[in-house]
Amino acid sequence: MRIDQLNVNLRARSEWEAMELGTALVRRHARAIWLPLVCVSLPLFVLFNAAAWWADAFGWAWIAMWWIKPLTDRIALYVISRGVFGDEPRPLQTLRAQRSWGWTGFWGYLGWRRFSPFRALLMPVNLLEGSDAQQRGVRRRAVLGGAFGPALLLTTVCMAFELVIVSGCIAAIFLFVPFDLLSDSWRAAWEMVSETMPPWAKLGVNAFFWLAATLIGPFYAGAGFALYLNRRTEMEAWDVEIAFRRLRERLQQAAPLLVLALVLCWPMAAVHATEPGAAPSCSVPQGAFDEDGEAYSDEDEDESEDSPDVPADDPSNTPAVIFGGTAPDTAGFRQAVQRGYEDPLVSSTRQVSRWERTLTDAEKEAEKNERKLDKNGKGRPKGPLLPAQIAEWILWGFVGLLVVLLVATAPRWVRWLRGTGARRRTAVDPVLEEAVELPEVIPPDPAARARDLWQQGRPRQALALLYRASVESMSERAEVVLPPGATEAQCLRASRRMPEEADRTLFAQVVRVWQYAAYAGRLPEPEDFETLATTLQTQFRWRA
Repeated sequence: MRIDQLNVNLRARSEWEAMELGTALVRRHARAIWLPLVCVSLPLFVLFNAAAWWADAFGWAWIAMWWIKPLTDRIALYVISRGVFGDEPRPLQTLRAQRSWGWTGFWGYLGWRRFSPFRALLMPVNLLEGSDAQQRGVRRRAVLGGAFGPALLLTTVCMAFELVIVSGCIAAIFLFVPFDLLSDSWRAAWEMVSETMPPWAKLGVNAFFWLAATLIGPFYAGAGFALYLNRRTEMEAWDVEIAFRRLRERLQQAAPLLVLALVLCWPMAAVHATEPGAAPSCSVPQGAFDEDGEAYSDEDEDESEDSPDVPADDPSNTPAVIFGGTAPDTAGFRQAVQRGYEDPLVSSTRQVSRWERTLTDAEKEAEKNERKLDKNGKGRPKGPLLPAQIAEWILWGFVGLLVVLLVATAPRWVRWLRGTGARRRTAVDPVLEEAVELPEVIPPDPAARARDLWQQGRPRQALALLYRASVESMSERAEVVLPPGATEAQCLRASRRMPEEADRTLFAQVVRVWQYAAYAGRLPEPEDFETLATTLQTQFRWRA
């Protein structure tokens, strides 16, 4: 399975979250599921019920429709199993695929496994994995082991939903019956059901069951498929595998940076490779020296004696042991070796001449001391090490910059390491709210009193007084009596009875200003308030 191409987030879910994921997948691919499902189930419904009408056996038609539910479940399973990979099949493609897809492990669900309450969970094992019969049995037991209870509960809940839909459809018929005739209709329906149902009633009940199965079946199959995915995620750690694959993709995208780092670090590796002791020393056995000292110099002889690779007293490093038998003539053997080294076919050499500056005695002594230091591992090789030094300086610069940043930002992150990094919440001034109550007794000069409240810093009380006085004036002019606690909407409907249009418009403006202030907290500007109070005082003839 191409789990890296899944368009759902695979993670460790509970069984209930997994079933919710399955229903969400069904809703996502609703058109691709229900179109082919209706195209398959509707002809079968017509065929079964036509045969039942002819044989007067509608009960057998209901049993046949119930028995072939796995056929519709496999349609939903086919669409969802492709849809989770972003490849939603077309309805016609789904219908064509049913002729050859998944029939090898499906026949059991139309036979002895039809009564299994775990069909939604186990059907993907047979139809999607494609294993043989023996392996399918092992896989079914492994998948069912951790989701036994949720699968059983899923089947029970879906059956309950189907019964509710059928009952609701039957009860909906009586919604069209007048209330006066409802009792008689219930009595007539009960007598019809208890005695002998007519064929059209039996056909209607079968149609309701078909409708319920068509609506709930895809959700049942989708929830079971999501349970199956969740079980495989738990058993095979799909979420961990996907995380590693995504990590690999991110590392592949960061490959140029890794190559750049390798280029910068390569000179450092070269420096370490040229240090003393890094390369193995080459030593020559003691028996290979020429007696006259022409083959090797005294300095080379000292280096070979100091070399720990080939001990001088090693008994296995003798001509007798190397060649076996009687030891050859040492002098002749040495001469043969010397001639072999001088042969240009064996060791081709060429003479190179170059000019060098003549060193003084002090410089020769210093060079000799440096060679001795290098031999003891305390010196450093000479050579063009400028790239390595630049790379080393850059790395040390990065380290220094990092240390400076850490020290500069220490006050921000040190307290988090100590466990006292809780952010201090800024103290918010408490909101002072004043209860606004509409005055029961209106003063004789409401506009002047409202201006005084506004100047005292109580604008909501001022607007409440204007609104209450406007309601009283409106009631007088409209000649209506408002009930206690009348709402703004009731007051607006009552204001339509005022004879003058200007009064109706002004009252609607007062109600709108009051609602903005009381419910939205939007107060008018001082100039707008003064204009409103003056207009109300003039038009409603309030005393100044």
